[in-house]
Amino acid sequence: MSVKVPGMTRTFFHAFLAFVLVLPLSPAAHAWGPLGHRLVARLAEADLDPQARAEIHRLLQGEADPSLAGIANWADNLRENDPDLGRTSARWHYVNIGEHDCSYQPARDCPDGKCVIEAIRAQAAILADRTRPDAERLQALKFVVHLVGDAHQPLHAGYARDKGGNDFQTSYEGKGGNLHRVWDSGLLNSRGLDEDAYLRVLQALPAPAPDRADALPPASADWARQSCAIVVAPGFYPDRAVLPPAYYDAQRPIAERQLRIGGARLAALLNAALATH
Repeated sequence: MSVKVPGMTRTFFHAFLAFVLVLPLSPAAHAWGPLGHRLVARLAEADLDPQARAEIHRLLQGEADPSLAGIANWADNLRENDPDLGRTSARWHYVNIGEHDCSYQPARDCPDGKCVIEAIRAQAAILADRTRPDAERLQALKFVVHLVGDAHQPLHAGYARDKGGNDFQTSYEGKGGNLHRVWDSGLLNSRGLDEDAYLRVLQALPAPAPDRADALPPASADWARQSCAIVVAPGFYPDRAVLPPAYYDAQRPIAERQLRIGGARLAALLNAALATH
């Protein structure tokens, strides 16, 4: 399978370049944004086993918001609150496999284990190890909750050449941005729902079929390959920078399905890691 990002004509490119130069610069996008990550966490929390729920409650008892949703965005906030750990973990949020037909080779795609696939595996192992200090396991829990969400944002397993869609400029209803930002928050925000209402929408979707998420190490490479397959599918990359409502209508259900799957897999991973043996 060989897929190329649709190009632009020279005339259109020059016109669009003039357009984007007058747009305000956008901050670097995260995966899903705060709403998406909280939704994945809340979906997972509803499916926890009693043993996992009790251990998570114990680990989170000192947090300002002792819930999975309360820690769901911690890993993205590290760049402001802990620059050293934020820099160390920056490459844990994604893996670029779009150029490789969505195949994953650790030595090529994840040197030194610094990608979302291996970071999920490593942090899940720390969380599951009850001989480790609680502080280490709490930090691992925070990473796992966030990174599983990242693995299900398609552009976190996409193309290196456009930095996961960050360099693919778009506009929608007169507002400039990029394709990553559309998937980060634009698709979800376009529904106009608050968090509780959106959670009910996602919970009404069919539950995904179980996979190897109930075993350790988790099947995080499969998750990334499935996300990548969405990116390389026809229609994911628009053929014009100004997005029509039809793009949102077509892609939003895919984003919502990914959130639903991510929540189910996160719950299964936490249940496996925190089972009482």
